[in-house]
Amino acid sequence: MATIINMPRLSDTMEDGVVAKWLKSVGDKIEEGDILAEIETDKATMEFESFHEGTLLYIGTQEGETSPVDTLLAIIGEEDEDISDILKTSSKTAKTEIKEEVEEVKTSDDSNTDAVVIPKGVEVISMPRLSDTMTDGTVAAWLKKVGDKVEEGDILAEIETDKATMEFECFYEGTILYIGVQEGETAPVDGLLTIIGPAGTDVSAIIAARNTSSDKASEKATSSENKEEKKEEAVVVEQTSTNDTSTNNSGGRIFASPLAKKIASDKGINLADVNGSGENGRIIKKDVENYTPSAKPVETAKSEFSAPTAPAMSFVAAGEEKSEDVKNSQMRKAIAKSLGNSKFTAPDFSLNIVVDMDNAMASRKTINEIPDTKVSFNDMVVKACAMALKKHPQVNTSWTEENTIYHSHIHVGVAVAVDDGLLVPVIKHTDQLSLTQIGAGVRDLAGKARNKKLAPTEMQGSTFTVSNLGMFGIENFTSIINQPNSAILSVGAIVQKPVVKDGEIVVGNTMNLTLTCDHRTVDGAVGAQFLQTLKTFIENPVTMLA
Repeated sequence: MATIINMPRLSDTMEDGVVAKWLKSVGDKIEEGDILAEIETDKATMEFESFHEGTLLYIGTQEGETSPVDTLLAIIGEEDEDISDILKTSSKTAKTEIKEEVEEVKTSDDSNTDAVVIPKGVEVISMPRLSDTMTDGTVAAWLKKVGDKVEEGDILAEIETDKATMEFECFYEGTILYIGVQEGETAPVDGLLTIIGPAGTDVSAIIAARNTSSDKASEKATSSENKEEKKEEAVVVEQTSTNDTSTNNSGGRIFASPLAKKIASDKGINLADVNGSGENGRIIKKDVENYTPSAKPVETAKSEFSAPTAPAMSFVAAGEEKSEDVKNSQMRKAIAKSLGNSKFTAPDFSLNIVVDMDNAMASRKTINEIPDTKVSFNDMVVKACAMALKKHPQVNTSWTEENTIYHSHIHVGVAVAVDDGLLVPVIKHTDQLSLTQIGAGVRDLAGKARNKKLAPTEMQGSTFTVSNLGMFGIENFTSIINQPNSAILSVGAIVQKPVVKDGEIVVGNTMNLTLTCDHRTVDGAVGAQFLQTLKTFIENPVTMLA
């Protein structure tokens, strides 16, 4: 099924974008995370990333051409798929939207209710769209307050989306004159977030006009509930300036291009360890590709699967009753939506198998005796899953109404419990990584998850998922499939039980594994064969090195 990619809004003031360069051509195969094009906005030229897999079927904006935000940029789908109807519909929709926009402008000009002159040097900052599914955002924390002076590149606030909490960077210099969304409050995308300008500037007229516009927009949305939903659009997942930035563990600023960050994420490289050769020390593609890690002591870290902190509850006297309404976070809403959709759309079934862990325990002990090496049992399970997926490609699939997508790459998602939810960071190309690389990658991503510093790209693209509750003493459980994956593995605790070996009853270390499958893509026999292969790899870890 074809996916329409629209011109994204890459900055809070962007109204149209120029395609500076296409990095893909019609007919090229596209994978999630590939850079499609370089798009020039009113602030910078940014790399635009694909959130979909398939073949590039159509390019709607050629190099050097300009298109308004939300107009057709490209179409991705199955090879040779007929998109003529989509192109006709898209053209009609665009004309209708332009006509409606012109009528709205005329009405606004006639009434003159929203007209306001923005003083020189004043910038109105709206709630940015920081993920492809974001419709509103919650201000988790303001790092600046009214009256503070800000410079370009300063972090204004931490904004919670449906996927993560991200730092929101300032593109302007001046003084914060107004804050429109307080900490803990939620505002729709493009709603008034803050105003920056020269100290002492009167912005009351701007605030009044924006509030009036918001009221009208709400009324219009209510009256048009039955209209066709806006087509899915692909957007860049982080608000960036000319020098895209990330934050290292020490709080210092790291300047890196999006492509460099993607390559570093795929290879499990910490950008804080890379020296940049670009302008002003910016880390670029070749810096990451040429990076050679130096040996350094392994830091002692708490388990990547530690339990989240439960909210404090006030208890009442015996015999009394009390309830409290706690507002659902954006993460909670996203979990409810995605897992609800999975549970009620995928006809799932589960398979169980018991694994002898004696050899795995001995192998892990030997590996961890190597200096600066740390491997967990979960790392061994993740590696074994990747190897088993290579032998059973039908499990490494995704279902669509028209096709079953067989993924040639293997990206294993690892479920991590965090405060108020669950995140699934993804270990890219898991089958190509060693046990120590997998362990380092999981610890790094799990730490980011707990600190709500995961980038959306680090949570996208999984082809299979592993969920482990063994550290909580859970021996058996069944997980909900993380769509669009076809299966998820539930890993239980290692327990000592009587087992029969060589005709004798002895004490053995065993672990229960439960595979939940989508019956639309994985049949019972296929799932059973996958578990048998997985069991062989875990019980004989040396076979994973072959």
